[in-house]
Amino acid sequence: MNSYTPRLKEIYNNTLVHKLKEELSISNNMALPKLIKVSLNMGLGEAANDSKVIQTASEQLAAISGQLPLVTKARKSIATFKIRAGMPLGVKVTLRGNTMYEFVDRLVTIALPRIRDFRGLSKNCFDGRGNYSFGIKECTIFPEINVDKLDKVRGVDVTINTSASDDQKALALLRSLNFPINK
Repeated sequence: MNSYTPRLKEIYNNTLVHKLKEELSISNNMALPKLIKVSLNMGLGEAANDSKVIQTASEQLAAISGQLPLVTKARKSIATFKIRAGMPLGVKVTLRGNTMYEFVDRLVTIALPRIRDFRGLSKNCFDGRGNYSFGIKECTIFPEINVDKLDKVRGVDVTINTSASDDQKALALLRSLNFPINK
């Protein structure tokens, strides 16, 4: 096992812990909010008609996350949409540990500033329990994606799970990690 520590994790442990303790007036380090996991999801409705869509989307999500995605399948049949139970309909990845910190660092410093007409993330995307979800309409903002080899531009749903008990603590954590969340 390597002893490499991601840059964002070092920043969190060395500087942000002290700032969050003062800002949230929490004395115990273990009670401070921290990142638990980041989930990436691509819903692929057009996969019902074309089986190659799952393969290409899986390759794109693997390039973005650095981890092999899991293919999600339909739970029940829906005749209106021509979907049968067990049919592949999407791909997802759950990032934890060092890969999670690496992805969040790349997301905040490289990918989000590349969004066209970007004015920040909405403050209304919290779920009430300290988790933050938002969608990215074009996965081409990630430099790992080769735009020339894309067959179709797809979106990615990102969910950030924190250990915060409420949205205010999670907002303080995400803002300290330089997330561009609107005031």
